[in-house]
Amino acid sequence: MDTTFARYNMASSAIDELYSTGTGFTIKRYTVPGIKDIPVACKILFEDYDCDIVMAFGMPGPMPVDKMSAQIASTGIMEVQLQEKRHIIEVFVHEDEARDDEELAWLSDRRAREHAINAYNIVFDPEKLTENAGTGLRQGFDDKGPAVGGNTYSHRH
Repeated sequence: MDTTFARYNMASSAIDELYSTGTGFTIKRYTVPGIKDIPVACKILFEDYDCDIVMAFGMPGPMPVDKMSAQIASTGIMEVQLQEKRHIIEVFVHEDEARDDEELAWLSDRRAREHAINAYNIVFDPEKLTENAGTGLRQGFDDKGPAVGGNTYSHRH
């Protein structure tokens, strides 16, 4: 689900990425005016369309009121996830993350695509996420990589 407030069509990027990643799914696209409309749209997608997972795309502006709206939307998204016991992949790109419109478009496209792969893996290949645990992957800008020294699994009694 996406918004008309956003300055980039992230849902289209994600849909393109999903179709190039695999098959076995149906996409229901739902567009709302702004980010505070996202939680109810997610609830509708789960309850009325029986979606297994939802990707929520939003683009908060740079003003303090926009940051507050993003936090309110995020809290609502978390509440819907808990109620439904299903994942919502929140894909927000804040306008002030980018230096200019060109970087904003690049970041929006890349973050949407990388989160689309995460959504696909949650549903169809969750072991892939486990394989990448602790590797410092980021959606959008460059990955950070694991911390120096990393860690290894040890079983303690």
